[in-house]
Amino acid sequence: MQRIVVLGGGESGVGSAVLAKVKGFDVFLSDSGKIGASFKETLERYNIEYEEGGHTQAKILNADEVIKSPGIPESAPLIVALRERGIHIISEIEFAGRYDTAKKICITGSNGKTTTTSLIYYMMQRAGMNVGLGGNIGKSYAYLVATEQHDYYVLELSSFQLDGMYDFRADIAILMNITPDHLDRYDYKMENYINSKFRITQNMRAEDCFIFCGDDPVTMEHINKIVLKAKMLPFTQKGEVAQGAYVKDGALTVKYGIEEYMIFIRELALEGKHNIYNSMAAAIAGKAIKIDNQVIRESLMSFKGVEHRMEKILKIKDVLYINDSKATNVDSVWYALESMTTPVIWIAGGKDKGNDYSPLYDFVRDKVKVLICMGLHNEKLIECFKDKVDIIVETDSAEGAAKLAYKYAKPGDTVLLSPACASFDLFKNYEERGRLFKEAVRKL
Repeated sequence: MQRIVVLGGGESGVGSAVLAKVKGFDVFLSDSGKIGASFKETLERYNIEYEEGGHTQAKILNADEVIKSPGIPESAPLIVALRERGIHIISEIEFAGRYDTAKKICITGSNGKTTTTSLIYYMMQRAGMNVGLGGNIGKSYAYLVATEQHDYYVLELSSFQLDGMYDFRADIAILMNITPDHLDRYDYKMENYINSKFRITQNMRAEDCFIFCGDDPVTMEHINKIVLKAKMLPFTQKGEVAQGAYVKDGALTVKYGIEEYMIFIRELALEGKHNIYNSMAAAIAGKAIKIDNQVIRESLMSFKGVEHRMEKILKIKDVLYINDSKATNVDSVWYALESMTTPVIWIAGGKDKGNDYSPLYDFVRDKVKVLICMGLHNEKLIECFKDKVDIIVETDSAEGAAKLAYKYAKPGDTVLLSPACASFDLFKNYEERGRLFKEAVRKL
């Protein structure tokens, strides 16, 4: 019996362990931290051996194959030791893909992937399709493959997940954009990060579809260096395309094969330039899987957006509070600030990932009246913006940020939590950061 070792006891790791158990492997799961109660219950229900609070190397280095959770870096000593012994390390997505015959729509990108993934899933549900949602969102893909049966999967894939994928193939691959992000995990080399994102196209066939942003210079430069068999379907706001999607005369037009349809931008549920890109990508995918035009149209008009992404919390004394906690990189914040039409109290900070804040300078000068730095180490933020914002203050909690925002805000202002950084200095994840901020705002 082959031995599978799973590293990491979160959603991805536990799902992988369950699938491995169901498929008859000898399974062991190890987590250096604490495993949540619900995940422990699942492991025990499936009679899966596990440990927490550290790694027992003797139980790990005898693995035939290791499934690594995406949050574990390649530099971790245990990963180095496994590599030295030639033990194959894969991602949950690679493992689950071996046992799944469903069609897979896979979305990656530095920004917009969660919204686009959620919109496509919403569209397919409205169309009555048997579809599962997984990857970086929803349930573990591996757990779904182990316990459910779907005709389609919509999978949000991070670069970390893509790094552990080799034979996996997407039927439809969507690349939203590539901007500097997670460079601390890629030796601070942009080329390494680009190559990671393009792994979403590996193994694609002529009948598959690659949907990509024709306005993203990094994507376009790299496309010109490689050969892809898949159908190429760009989306753009800067001209017309023969196949794909574009904007003209205030309308979004989609062309796929001999079909064409359009929807006015003003009718889209999601506001902002960045959301036009998300809507275009989703609309092309909808056509590629033969969803009726009317269903696509109704979905684009009714979709409510995702939590922690430009989420309007409430208004207090004519001040709008927005939770954009999912904006963990500079480009996401660029889109958030670009959409602002009122004076902004900007809450930023957290674990810096090698950020270059210069693309934000003009917006900050023009729109931001107060910068609230929410993090343990705010020196870089303060240094970058000290001559661009009149007021800069610091806090180390979501509650503190909400109270400071309330203090400085005037009627007609917008309070925007859009951190540009990871959450791990003060919070478990961006979801906790956003949730605690919302709770703090509601208590004001």
